[in-house]
Amino acid sequence: MFTLLFVFMLLAGVVTRLWLATRQTRHVARHRNTVPPEFADRIGETSHRRAADYTLARIRFDVVSLLFDSAVLVGLTLLGGLQALSELASAVASSDFVRQLLLVGMVAALLALLDLPFTLWRQFVLESRFGFNRMTLRLFASDAAKGVVLAVVLGLPLLSALLWLMAEAGRYWWLWGWGLWVVFNVCVMLLFPTVIAPMFNKFTPLADQSLAERIHALARRTGFSLNGLFVMDGSKRSAHGNAYFTGLGKNKRIVFFDTLLSRLAPEEIEAVLAHELGHFKHRHITKRLVFAFAVSLAFFALLGWLAQQTWFYTGLGVMPALDGRNDALALILFFLVTPVFTFPFTPVASWYSRKHEFEADRYASEQTDPANLISALVKLYDDNAATLTPDPVHSAFYDSHPPATLRIGRLRAAAS
Repeated sequence: MFTLLFVFMLLAGVVTRLWLATRQTRHVARHRNTVPPEFADRIGETSHRRAADYTLARIRFDVVSLLFDSAVLVGLTLLGGLQALSELASAVASSDFVRQLLLVGMVAALLALLDLPFTLWRQFVLESRFGFNRMTLRLFASDAAKGVVLAVVLGLPLLSALLWLMAEAGRYWWLWGWGLWVVFNVCVMLLFPTVIAPMFNKFTPLADQSLAERIHALARRTGFSLNGLFVMDGSKRSAHGNAYFTGLGKNKRIVFFDTLLSRLAPEEIEAVLAHELGHFKHRHITKRLVFAFAVSLAFFALLGWLAQQTWFYTGLGVMPALDGRNDALALILFFLVTPVFTFPFTPVASWYSRKHEFEADRYASEQTDPANLISALVKLYDDNAATLTPDPVHSAFYDSHPPATLRIGRLRAAAS
C-alpha cells in the first residue's frame, strides 16, 4: 500500500510540475515581444526578450532535471539501488556503526556525482549563454573541494552524533536529535559570517563613506544595530547582483555584492536595505526560524515512528537488516521521499513568503521614497533577466516574491 501511495504522489508531483512548466512557457513566450505598459519607459524590448528567453531556457533545464531526478529516486528506491549500496557497505565495513556512516557517504557521493553534469551545464552553458557566468573551472573546482571539506568537518560529526542518539537514546531519541539539529543550525548561523563565508568570498569594509553614513542613518532611524558594512566580490562568480543581512543578535552585518553597488544609486541602495530592515522590523526572520524548527520537530517525530515500521523500508524497495541497525537507511529514505510528500504544500509556503515581501515593501515605502525602491527593483529585474510576465498560476505556486507588476503597482500606490 505504501508503495502505491509513494508512486501516486511522485507521479502527481511530476505531472503537476510539468503542467506548471507548460503554462509558464506558453505565457512567457506569448508576451515575449511586448513590454508591460508599467515598464515600457524603463525596460527596452531587447532586455524584455532576453528575460523571456532566459526564463524559457531555465524552464527547459528544470524539466530535464526534474525527469532525471525522478528517475534517480525510483532507481534508488523501488528498483533496488539503495539496497545494492547497503549490501556493498555491509560487505566492506565490519563495524555496524562504520557501515552506516559509509552507506550515507556512498549515497551522498552518488547523488553529488549524478548532479555534477547538471551543475556544470547550468553554470557554464546556461548562465554563460546569457552573460551571467564569470566563474572559471578552477574556481568551480576550488568551491567544490571546499564544500566537501565543510561537509566532512561539519556533517560527519552531526551524522555520527545523530546515529548514536538513534541507537542509544531510547524511544524518544528523536527529541534529542531535534535538539541537536537546532543547536547545529544556530552554530552554523553564528559561524557563517566570519568563518564559512570568507572561505569562498573576500569581504572588505564598505569604502564609500557617504553611502555608509546614509545606511547608518537609516539603521539609527529604524532602531537597527549594525556590526559592519561589507562588500563581497560576487562578480568573480556571477553578474547577478544582491545584498543580504547575516548574523544573529548584535553581530548583524550587511553584505553587498560588488555588482549591486556598481549598478544602483545610493538612494536606491538605501531603499533596498529599508526593505530588508522591514523583514527584521516585522520579525520575519524570527518567525521563519521558529516555523522551521517547529516543522523539523514534527519531521523528527515522524522519522522516529517510521524508523520502526518495516513497511517503510520494504515499501520503498529496501530490506532492513535483521542483524544490525537500520538507522542510516531510515535517514536516507526519509531524506529522499519527504520532498515527494511535502510538494503539495509549496504554494502555501510561497504565499506566506510573498506576504512577508509585501510587508517589507510597505515598511520600506514608509522609511524612504517608494520611487527609489521602484527604480531599484526595475534595475534588478532588468539586470537579472527576471521575467515581467510570469504565468499567474505558476507564480502563485512557486514564487517567493510577488510578480513584478503587482509589486510595483502597490509601491506606486504608496507613493501617490
